[in-house]
Amino acid sequence: MASLVGQALADTPVVLVNGPRQCGKTTLARQFSGVARAWMTLDDETQLAAALADPVGFIDAHGDMAIDEVQRAPALLRAIKRSVDENRKPGRFLLTGSTDVLSLPSIADSLAGRMEIVELLPFSQAELRGQPSGLLPRLFAGKLPQVEARVPLGAPTLEQRVLLGGYPEMLARALPARRQAWARDYVRAIVQRDVRDIAQIDKLDKLPLLLRATAQQSAQLANFNQLAGQLGMDAKTARKYAGILEQVFLIKRLEPWANNYLSRLVKTPKLHLLDTGLLATLRGLTHERLIRDRKAWGVLLETFVHAELLKMLPLQDQACRLFHYRDKDQLEVDVVLETDGGDVAGFEVKAAASVNAGDFTGLRKLAKLSGGAFIGGMVLYDGAHVASFGGNLHAVPFSALWTP
Repeated sequence: MASLVGQALADTPVVLVNGPRQCGKTTLARQFSGVARAWMTLDDETQLAAALADPVGFIDAHGDMAIDEVQRAPALLRAIKRSVDENRKPGRFLLTGSTDVLSLPSIADSLAGRMEIVELLPFSQAELRGQPSGLLPRLFAGKLPQVEARVPLGAPTLEQRVLLGGYPEMLARALPARRQAWARDYVRAIVQRDVRDIAQIDKLDKLPLLLRATAQQSAQLANFNQLAGQLGMDAKTARKYAGILEQVFLIKRLEPWANNYLSRLVKTPKLHLLDTGLLATLRGLTHERLIRDRKAWGVLLETFVHAELLKMLPLQDQACRLFHYRDKDQLEVDVVLETDGGDVAGFEVKAAASVNAGDFTGLRKLAKLSGGAFIGGMVLYDGAHVASFGGNLHAVPFSALWTP
């Protein structure tokens, strides 16, 4: 990600590193600060007060700047716009933010055409190995994915990878109880601080309850009526509050995939938590519970694959988006990838060590609907070998997600 930030600073006046708290944004941004770039953090109450009191003076008092947690003083973005319009030198402002600025019109609109956004999420499995995943580049090149030929000694198991998630603080804690304690405190802090910064809501105490209820629906079609009923609110409010949880990078909405031929599509998004470590904590899922509840393991795995694919997208040469597919006949594909050029690929997740032809039913439907745009489909499974099932469909071990 450092290379993406460096490239953006070389030709764009404002660069925003956007993503959840505690995912490494500040560490990344500090690599580009120093004598020539002033470092300001709005988590410091004095600096925040100064920014709120006099946004223009705060910006004009320095040359090139790095501003950490800029969403805490939205008026700074208008001051930055004025400054950039007077001097469009690349790399003048490096910002970090812990809310999705594209969902905040007052911020996004003020810097349209002047700002590039680099989204940073918790570590992917490939990042933890220090090498980018080769899964998508090989898919786009028409090549078979690479998988681990031999599991390195001491490498985490698939279950350990899923339960750990990607937050640095959780990865640094050896005991499950200590990781869960951090995750609970993390969620509490996000609700009490970041949500207050971006939204005025009447029932702040309902947000943690909504997040827990959403965790029970992770990897499922969103059912806001059910969520609302559980919390004693109306569906419109539940939908609004879920949107706030998405703005602070706790959940992610996965929209349905469609093209002109899909007249029978169930047009309902899925909801995913963005990190399986948080998801496991919110659902109380441990190694012992997963032994008893294999359905919960399947949910964790699907959320894990969605998160891993999402983290790969900024590193690709072409822009891509993720969707899901499900029709009224209940045929589905867990994750559909579509490039800006129209190429389509599908990923199905199977929590098992074997795959059969029936596991490709949804992918075959997707291939038929996509026509010549279909570049491949994979059933990701807990095995060791890539196996072809014809029609550019393959069974692929989960290790392809983190193998170069």
